[in-house]
Amino acid sequence: HGPRASEPFVDLNCGGLSRELLDTELFGHERGAFTGAVHSKSGLLEIAHKGTVFLDEIGDIDLQVQPKLLKVLEDKQFRRLGDVRDRRVDIRLVAATHQDLATLVREKQFREDLYFRISTIRLTTPPLRQRVEDIPALCTDLLGRLCADLGSVPIELCPGAVRALQSYSWPGNIRELRNVIRTALAI
Repeated sequence: HGPRASEPFVDLNCGGLSRELLDTELFGHERGAFTGAVHSKSGLLEIAHKGTVFLDEIGDIDLQVQPKLLKVLEDKQFRRLGDVRDRRVDIRLVAATHQDLATLVREKQFREDLYFRISTIRLTTPPLRQRVEDIPALCTDLLGRLCADLGSVPIELCPGAVRALQSYSWPGNIRELRNVIRTALAI
């Protein structure tokens, strides 16, 4: 319901992206900036102007890209790869990670100044094994969505199935639960 609600929302999973790919995805590039850059490309930050950028696995961002992201957050400007002019952008950043960023800062794997800049509001979600009381509601929601995707009538789990799901430790959290429900529907 905020002022950015009708503005663009873009997301990027930073995990596993090379420095070069992450750089061009976030900031874009100009034609000829590198071999294969036959067209200019807007980065996600530019596309999200006035809106929100969600960076999943921000803890995986390469140390060489981190100062550029910090500059965007501090000064609201950046340069596309191969460009000489600054571009202004107004974004809200939302970030997530499975890593302990404070530990990464101590190990010099994440910039301290960026850590403090993005640590404005922190939400910690406990793992699913610590929230077994949420499993029935999550299963109901997942079953409803998956059944709708398959064009079938909604299915409910019997109490024994719910107890079995609640007794498992779920090392893969909600993604693992979703895959188990999906697999059960396919059988």
